[in-house]
Amino acid sequence: MRDTVMDIENVDVWYGDKHAVLGVNMPVEEHGVTALIGASGCGKSTLLRSMNRMNDLIDGCRVEGGITFRGNDIYAEGTDVNEVRTRIGMIFQRPNPYPMSIRDNITYGPRIHGITKASELDEIVERTLRQAALWDEVKDRLKRSALGLSGGQQQRLCIARALAVNPDVILMDEPTSALDPEMVGEVLELMKELAHTGITMLVVTHEMGFAREVSNRVIFIDEGRIQEDEPPQELFSNPKHPRLKAFLSKML
Repeated sequence: MRDTVMDIENVDVWYGDKHAVLGVNMPVEEHGVTALIGASGCGKSTLLRSMNRMNDLIDGCRVEGGITFRGNDIYAEGTDVNEVRTRIGMIFQRPNPYPMSIRDNITYGPRIHGITKASELDEIVERTLRQAALWDEVKDRLKRSALGLSGGQQQRLCIARALAVNPDVILMDEPTSALDPEMVGEVLELMKELAHTGITMLVVTHEMGFAREVSNRVIFIDEGRIQEDEPPQELFSNPKHPRLKAFLSKML
């Protein structure tokens, strides 16, 4: 039995009058890989973004209920939102490297946190790029713009950038959906490798193979509610909810 690193309790999310997430309860197990599946627009990305307060950036969005990280309410008054987003990193659908060099993308976060010694930063750059299976491809052009990388390389760089500040949790919002088909495989392979390192991951995905093979828990969301929450073997072999059965019949 894993320890719980986050707790989502009776969470509702609105965009203005639109009730996007309804009464979600979901403990997040440390070192676990949770896949969130469901049709587009069902609320899974909204739920994910509420876990590190990225929804704060959307006008008219409000979150009610409780989300705690290591026992602390991340929505409590006075919470350092930047610290929340450091501890709970996020990878978006579209790669979003900063318009700076590959090296500076990686060192940006550590520098903000007070690491300035060149040798320490060099170690972080190499370590995280190796974790992202990108080191051998870019080690001779670290001073070149990250915007010159391919889409798949950019997404792996963004994952390395998130790892550079040693997050406790990584949220991934359909990280392969905006990539060309030939680039999807390299990012999925990296996600599998990360899962084996024991980092806590929550992944919104339409890649059912990843959800089945890599996650230890799959959550099906429909119309803003969790309808099934099972280990992958059980959810895929014995779906109970009619909407899940219909969803899987189209995806598998």
